[in-house]
Amino acid sequence: MSGWLLPLVKASYFVAALLFILGIKRMASPVTARSGIQWAGAGMVVATVATFFLPGLHNLGLIALAVFLGTVVAWVSGKRVAMTDMPQMVALYNGLGGGSAAAIGAVELLKFSDAGMAPSQTALVLAVVGSLIGSISLTGSVIAWAKLDGRLDKRFTFPGQQAFNALVFLVAIALGALTVYGLEQPVIIGFFVTALAVGVLMTLPIGGADMPVVISLYNALTGLAVAFEGYVLQNEALIIAGMVVGAAGTMLTQLMAKAMNRSIASVLFGSFGQAGEAAEITGAQKPIEAGDVAAMMAYAERVVIVPGYGLAVAQAQHKVWELTQVLLKRGVKVRFAIHPVAGRMPGHMNVLLAEAGVPYDLIADMDDINPEFPTTDVSLVIGANDVVNPVAKTDPASPIFGMPILDVVASKNTIVIKRGKGTGFAGIENALFYADNTRMLYGDAAAAVSQLVAELKSVDGGH
Repeated sequence: MSGWLLPLVKASYFVAALLFILGIKRMASPVTARSGIQWAGAGMVVATVATFFLPGLHNLGLIALAVFLGTVVAWVSGKRVAMTDMPQMVALYNGLGGGSAAAIGAVELLKFSDAGMAPSQTALVLAVVGSLIGSISLTGSVIAWAKLDGRLDKRFTFPGQQAFNALVFLVAIALGALTVYGLEQPVIIGFFVTALAVGVLMTLPIGGADMPVVISLYNALTGLAVAFEGYVLQNEALIIAGMVVGAAGTMLTQLMAKAMNRSIASVLFGSFGQAGEAAEITGAQKPIEAGDVAAMMAYAERVVIVPGYGLAVAQAQHKVWELTQVLLKRGVKVRFAIHPVAGRMPGHMNVLLAEAGVPYDLIADMDDINPEFPTTDVSLVIGANDVVNPVAKTDPASPIFGMPILDVVASKNTIVIKRGKGTGFAGIENALFYADNTRMLYGDAAAAVSQLVAELKSVDGGH
């Protein structure tokens, strides 16, 4: 019977790989992204079920138990997690993927050591490289999760940090090389401890403004680790899935680095968080009442809405869409401006707006919308901070200097909905809030937008 099982499993892996690739392809467009996730999920189900039929597979009961427990935990946590906590969940789950790859490498290396086996040099090297990358992705993603969740300081630095990090990384490589040539258990254990430490040390100095790039980078590393360990296990599904995720993550990292105006080299070699102190901003924030904002928007010709993390925290996306519909009925031209790294992860704002039912043709990216700000009557900034901060263009000492931003400051009038006078995730003051043409509407985003909707409906009978 096993004679035909193996070809069937291999064919199932091929089908799963096609579903992975087509799923990621469909995720490239907001219109088809939901079905893309479903296709990729179906591919994962096919690959998982097929694996149970591999000839000679042992510990089926434990494997089934692990799959069951993982499915239950993921289902419950996925249902309960708030949209605002989605970046943390993505970072954590991505780290678990890297940790799984590292665990596979550890098991295989220790098995080779115990049995005195002499696998191919290629398999040994890939096992070590995959373990190194997976370990870095695991601990780095956990630190990223802790920063995103507010459990760690956004930036942790100490004198000589970069040199110390480089030294630890070189030690990990040296222990990895010794593992390949010796397969001695103390060396293997030391290699994994050092590799895990690299992920922690690499991520600690990273500032909040760079976190989307970090998540993308670790996503790519997890994919590569899975692919390498797939080769060690001679498992085609892991190889293909890992390569697809690694390639997609690498491309996303490049896009995010470009959006942050950083080179890939600066991302890979840890120049995150290397910034001075931002210049002091003079002036005062000028408050405004909701009724005045409503009147201003009611008679505007063009309105641009800029959503940010504050919108996600307040779960205000549905109210914002209601506000948009009221404005559209009055003949006001409304568009949404999305920065590539708005929120806490790539695509965060797009997901929120799609959830609320905002049509895709109303959403514009940074390059398309920036030329329109000078002719925009009112820009409504809801919870966005660093991605609209003009110091990114004016203050070389700022941590976000050089990062492309939404040119909201060029609008005729800017209204900022914000809970208070605190700073953004990068921890710096926003010069936009002090600009002559900016007014601050303080309060919870959902409540403030609801008030704007009510005031707009009362203007001239809500035309």
